[in-house]
Amino acid sequence: MGPIAFSGLQKDMIAELSERSRDILRHIVDAYCETGEPVGSRTLSRRLGMTLSPATIRNVMADLEEAGLLYSPHTSAGRVPTDLGLRLFVHGLLEIGDLSEDERKNIEAQCAAADRSLNQVLEEATSVLSGLSSCAGLVLAPKTDRPLKHIEFLNLAPGRALVVMVTEDGLVENRVVEVPLGLPSSTLIAASNYLNARVVGRTLAEAKADILAEIEHQKSQLDQLAAKLVEAGLALYGGAKDEIGGTLIVKGQARLLSDVTAIKDLERIKALFDALETKDAMLRLLEAANHAEGVQIFIGAENELFNHAGCSMIIAPYTDSHEQIVGAIGVIGPARLNYARIIPMVDYTAKVVGRLLWNKKDEHRAA
Repeated sequence: MGPIAFSGLQKDMIAELSERSRDILRHIVDAYCETGEPVGSRTLSRRLGMTLSPATIRNVMADLEEAGLLYSPHTSAGRVPTDLGLRLFVHGLLEIGDLSEDERKNIEAQCAAADRSLNQVLEEATSVLSGLSSCAGLVLAPKTDRPLKHIEFLNLAPGRALVVMVTEDGLVENRVVEVPLGLPSSTLIAASNYLNARVVGRTLAEAKADILAEIEHQKSQLDQLAAKLVEAGLALYGGAKDEIGGTLIVKGQARLLSDVTAIKDLERIKALFDALETKDAMLRLLEAANHAEGVQIFIGAENELFNHAGCSMIIAPYTDSHEQIVGAIGVIGPARLNYARIIPMVDYTAKVVGRLLWNKKDEHRAA
């Protein structure tokens, strides 16, 4: 699988820990991720096969707490890892597993389907990740800033039309736009013809300003209804170069509630739901990950989005046929994720998504 981000500070901290301290930290994190409960010295002594006495373990735990890697919630005698402790474990002490052949085939089978659109493939992949990880799955769909081959408005239902956009490299994106009731088919055709005459071979960002300026100065032959339809279609797709691109798809948010045991946890999850609803912060975070190689892991207060959410996110970029990163897919869940299992799962799903999307592109080219 791809590399995982690993800072110099984390390397230094790991190097400073004794082998005994690393082993105890590893077992504390493992136990905490399994149960969500503080881990005491007697529990650790049993997990270690009584090779160390509870008293010795307590001394090491005190040292780890002083280093900021553990803390004791309330008056509990046990310890839980801090965000820093979790990051140190994940980036330096975690033994990452691998997916079984059945798990790989399951991911491929559920994501693949010849008749699915781009968004349907991504939504299915997100649902698969959510189900396998018992977390919320999320994906940043590719930003549609490629030169266009075709754009068309199709009558969908009273008051609604479908905008179909096909890029030169074969990606198809569909959006629904509201239209006046009783809009004649001739208006949809006029809007389609008008746009196709101006956008083919150009990105929407390149064509948008010219089109809106032409409509504003009434240089076109469009009637009023068709002009409004063109404007609505352009607004749906955005296109300004300084805007956040792509579409965020989130599946399985309810899974984040399945393990809530305290009011404070419920409040943290609610804060995360609010962040997911606004989506702006998440899009910025995912786009930042698009510029990094391999699986990215964000834990707790490591970023402002999770500062009050008590959650972690594992994401991996997926690439096009030229190995250019075009999106990211991953999961978000409690900080005590099963990292060893979920990291390779996210990494492999990202590779499957990239392969499926660009196979789909080749199919469109052949057609």
